[in-house]
Amino acid sequence: MKRFKIYRIFSKQLLWYYPYAWGDTFPSCHPLLGVHHSPINLDDQMVRNESLGPLHLEGFDEIQTGHWTLQNDGHSVLLHVGSGMSVSGGGLPDVYHTIQLHFHWGGPATNGSEHTVDRRRYPMEVHIVSMKSIHPNVTAALEDPTGLAVLGFFIDVVYADNVHFGHISQKLSSVAYKGQTTKVKPFPLMSLLPKHNMTQYYRYYGSLTTPPCAQAVVWTLYEVPIYISWSQLAQFTSQIFSTEEDAEQVTPLQNNFRHIHPTFSRIVSVSKDAKLLTGTAGHPLRSALSVHLLQIILLGSFVSRL
Repeated sequence: MKRFKIYRIFSKQLLWYYPYAWGDTFPSCHPLLGVHHSPINLDDQMVRNESLGPLHLEGFDEIQTGHWTLQNDGHSVLLHVGSGMSVSGGGLPDVYHTIQLHFHWGGPATNGSEHTVDRRRYPMEVHIVSMKSIHPNVTAALEDPTGLAVLGFFIDVVYADNVHFGHISQKLSSVAYKGQTTKVKPFPLMSLLPKHNMTQYYRYYGSLTTPPCAQAVVWTLYEVPIYISWSQLAQFTSQIFSTEEDAEQVTPLQNNFRHIHPTFSRIVSVSKDAKLLTGTAGHPLRSALSVHLLQIILLGSFVSRL
């Protein structure tokens, strides 16, 4: 997605931390201009689709040549994986070349996944971003409603370190501050993933979760999370900074997730092998009337500022 190029459009660092205000600078980010925004909440309204079988992850179980680059762009930690991997099948409309993965997290006392399950957040979420093979660059892909395919994995916490996740976590100290990069020796990306549960996922059509919020993403969210340790999580929530090392005031990078958006009329599909989520008892959703009233209020506020 080359997100670091997109993020540099921001003239003020603080704008990043107020996603409700993104629409003032990037109209396409306004939640009422378009109905395919991400992230969303996953609940028991999803629909089983028996045709959604396993995706084909070409090169994910191999060690790629060359080197990968880990980067702190001030808004996330990104791992640029070069060429050699692709995603296809599982209902995707084309072959997609994998270009990078990045993370979203909360703070020392807050969870930070972007998507929610039954209104609950996981501690973290990782996105593996791939671009449709017919496009020469990301800019062109963003003009295509299915130009990008993102594989999303929730990250949960246990007591033991995830040895495979160590390929990334052990390098985080080298990218603690905005603008820092370091080389990472390639490793089989599949070793990070819940490889025995890769047929269990949810599918919907949505958007980037950062400016320009282009509605150009085929989302695949996996049901079974990746597990890391508390100490590995703390490396993200407490030891990564959104400012440069020589900044007058150093600011921790925390809560880098976008707010939840309505699904509207979109169908959220469940793969053939996934488990349907249980009911949402104790977490009542807003009534349709309440949602419409909120939309009218927000739209009036947005139009008045144009």
